[in-house]
Parts: sequence; C-alpha cells; structure tokens
Amino acid sequence: MEARLNLFESPLAAKLLKHFVSAGKVVSDSTLPAATRELVLLRASQINGCAFCTDMHTKDAAHAGETAQRLHLVAAWREAKVFTEAERAALELTEQGTRIADAAGGVTDEAWANAAKHYDEEQLVALVATIATINAFNRLNVIVQQPAGDYQPGQFA
Repeated sequence: MEARLNLFESPLAAKLLKHFVSAGKVVSDSTLPAATRELVLLRASQINGCAFCTDMHTKDAAHAGETAQRLHLVAAWREAKVFTEAERAALELTEQGTRIADAAGGVTDEAWANAAKHYDEEQLVALVATIATINAFNRLNVIVQQPAGDYQPGQFA
C-alpha cells in the first residue's frame, strides 16, 4: 500500500504537522498522566480506523511501559477490569468527542461531569486538546491512506 500523498516530503504538510506536533508537546508537558494520554490516542485512532496512528500509539505506549493486556483491551475497555475509573472517564470522553457526528448532542453532561471528577481544569484542557489533535491526525492519515506497520518508538521525537 502506498499513501495518496507523501506527507513526509511535502513542505506544506511539514509546516502543518509541526504545529500539530507542537500542540501535542504542550499536552505531553501537562499533568495529564502519560498513560491516560496514550490510551486516549490509541482509542480515538481505533475508532477512526487510522492504522498508522494505531500502530504508532500502541508501540509508543508499550515502549513507555504499558502492558500488552491493557493495550489489547482498549477497544473493549467497558468490559475490561484493568482500567482505573479516571481512565474509564477519559476513554468515555474520547469516544463521545470522537463520535460527535454520531451523537445528537455531542459530549454528554454526564460524560463531562465524570471526567471532571477525576481531572482538574488544566488536565481537562489537556484531555480535550489530546482528543481534538489526535482526531485531526487520524483524519489526515485516513484520507491519504498512510500505510502502517513500520513505525519505531520515538521516530518523530
């Protein structure tokens, strides 16, 4: 499989991606737990069918010490006993924030209130920014059919 556009060689894509990556860096420097951030990145990528980002975030999470069991269960997190209540709240917010077009009112007040029980205001900003940014990355990669499988942890550091 070959991508429709080469985002890695396009000067315009390089400028755009630089800003997306900068937004991600701001979030990674926040107090939102890194494990939560990786779970959110992975779950949104799964929902959006972004193979490139699913590959990347699975490998990055494993490299950072996430267990294979938890990574395998992200797609079925509701039935899995391996996630904290805070992680569950973040995953619910991720699903609702990613599936905005599928939900009449977007993110429910219940999902927001549940997340707010576990995260302070700055962490909520980081969580929302993570969801928004990964959705943008997912859409870029899905539209251009970016192939997956070759990513190495830290490749874009």
